[in-house]
Parts: sequence; C-alpha cells; structure tokens
Amino acid sequence: MQIKVPLSELDSRIARFRKKMDESNPGWEITVVFSKINLYYFTGTMQEGILFIPRNDEAVFWVRRSYERAVDESLFPVIKPMNSYRDAAVTMKHLPNTVYLEKEIIPVAMLQRFQKYFPFSVVESADLQIGATRAIKSKYEQELMERAGKIHQRVTEEIVPGMLREGMSESEFFCDLYTVMMNEGHHGVARFGMFDTETILGQVAFGESSIYPTSFNGPGGNYGMSPAVPIMGSRNRKLRKGDLVFVDTGCGVDGYHTDKTMTYMFGKSLPDEAIKIHLQCVDIQNNIASMLKPGAIPSVIYNDILNGLSPDFLENFMGFGTRSVKFLGHGIGLTIDELPVIANGFDEPIQEGMVFAIEPKKGIPHIGMVGIENTFFVTPQGGRNITGNHPGLLTVY
Repeated sequence: MQIKVPLSELDSRIARFRKKMDESNPGWEITVVFSKINLYYFTGTMQEGILFIPRNDEAVFWVRRSYERAVDESLFPVIKPMNSYRDAAVTMKHLPNTVYLEKEIIPVAMLQRFQKYFPFSVVESADLQIGATRAIKSKYEQELMERAGKIHQRVTEEIVPGMLREGMSESEFFCDLYTVMMNEGHHGVARFGMFDTETILGQVAFGESSIYPTSFNGPGGNYGMSPAVPIMGSRNRKLRKGDLVFVDTGCGVDGYHTDKTMTYMFGKSLPDEAIKIHLQCVDIQNNIASMLKPGAIPSVIYNDILNGLSPDFLENFMGFGTRSVKFLGHGIGLTIDELPVIANGFDEPIQEGMVFAIEPKKGIPHIGMVGIENTFFVTPQGGRNITGNHPGLLTVY
C-alpha cells in the first residue's frame, strides 16, 4: 500500500521555510523550486514541475509529467497540469523582479527557459533556507530513519559476515550486498546533494582499495568498475585472507537515509597498531556523539576534536595522503549529505530534530581505511545512535 506524506507534514514544511526566508530575507516575495528532492520534500511527490511558494499566497505545484501520478501520490492542496512554463505563466498575476531559486542545482539552460516566460531579472539563492528547513526532522521523518537504521544494523552486523568468501571480487560482493539490502527493505538508492555525484549504495572496498584516490568527497575510496564508472567495486580485486573489508553504505526507507561504515577483518586479525588506530576512531565518534546536544556549535566540536589529536594521528586522518576531507560528520535525511556539517564555517547552534552521520576514519598504508560511521539523533543527552553500536573490525573466519 502506498504511504502518502501527511498533509500536516507538507503544511509544516512550507510554513517553516517561509519563516526561514522571513528571518534571512525580510523583503522576499516568492521562491520557485525545481529539483526533484526538494519538490518531494515540499509536495510529497517527485514529478517534473515547478513549485511556486509565494510569501503571502497559496503555494502551487505545476506538473508537466506526470500530473496524474502527482495527484495520485500527493496530498498537496494545489496541483495543476502544464505542458510548458507558458501554461503557468499565463495564470501569474504578478511575479516580482527578484525570485529566489535553488542556485546550487538549477542548470543555466533551465533558468533561461524559465525566464523566457517569467521575465524577472534578479536571481537570489534559497538553498541555505531550504537546507536549514530540511535539517530539522519531524517525528514522521525520524521514524523512517529509525527503520532505515534497523535495516542498516542488521545487514552490516549480522548478515555481511556470512557473505564474505575468499576469492570473491569487490563487484560480486557489492551485487550480493545490494540484493540483501533490497530484500531487507532498503529503498534502492543512496542519494547525494553534491553536484553530479553518482552512487548506488556507497563504497565497498577490500584492503588498499579503500584508500585509492577518488573524486568522491569522503575519507574512503575504492577502485570502482573502471575510470568511466569509478563506483561500486572492482571485478579484479579479490578478497584475500588478512584483508580489511571496508563497507560504507547508505540505507533508506521511503526517501530517508542513514549512513553507516562497518569494517571487517577477513581470515586473520589486522596488525595491533591498525586495531589501536581503529579503536581511537571509535573513541572519537563516541566523543563527538556525546556533544550532539541542542545549543552545541558544529565548528566548535570540529576544532575541539582536531586540537585533541596528535600530529602523528592527524596524518592520514579523514582520508589518505593529501586527500583528507575537512569535516567529521554531516547532516543526513533525503540525501546522505545535508546541512549542517561538523566542520569550520558552521557556527549556528545544533537543534533538537537534527540528525548527523559521524565518521572519523584514518587511512593506513598497505592496509586500508579503518574507522567507523553511524547515524545519530540529536537529543538533550547527546547523540542517540540509530544504526548500531558495534565498534567495527568484526572478525570473519
């Protein structure tokens, strides 16, 4: 049975977005939303169309394809069909000279086609305001993420150890893992907001593959299928005794994700020094989680953690070589990478309802990427882990 996003959810999201816009841009008059993720967030359906959110009038969702599906799926109050932007334009009594859009997302050609029928001249960004609205998860959203977290925990902590076998390739393991996650209830894709970022499930790697250079803005790596398809896993890298197995995946239910990294020692234990480094990453995760309370400042958490680490540990921390990323965690929801980020520049206080993926990791030459990642709800008592408390480096014989 199809579950529709409740109308109360949609109304709340529009109202909270308008409040954010009032606070940051008191003179704003209208925002237009184009991207499928934000359209789903505000309307409960993911169709090709445009959503007009006026400051003082009813929001209207114009749908080109498929209007029938939009009406079937969504409880949004005003959905209208269009063949082109012209159909929407003839009904607009007034469009201000300044329009707020998703500047991080909309292609120039699409903007130009839109402006052909809506001749405004000033384009301002609504990205931060939409991101800040999405950052606070309702009970409805949190319940979906709880379900994703349970799937994530069961698959990575209970099922994966029985899937690993000597001689299998990364790509074989990836395909097996995808099938298992789908059978357990995963919605089938791991979405990212980063520009032009492709992924299906996440990063799966054996040994040194997990520190191989990648354009993906994360601490881990993998060889991928080929230079043309640098994701999933290599057909050539086979699992050997003594390998570190690195599994960094997203799991989702009805659009909402959790993020989890689980590591395994296949066939025999890793060197003691690698285990020690891994356990320090686990300690860092738990320390960050204890700070995820309303009022905490992400940039302060970031610098408190980094300032407490030795120069030796900081080498290859959050990446490998020169490829270390400049964050320790990130918001998560309809995409894996949401606001806010545990990093410099994020100085607004954390609020209850936010959800973070925390991922301290460190690359080790000739071994791979050790460390951990789990998804946490912000609570007055600190972060509550919804993806499982296993410390990782699970031994598989």
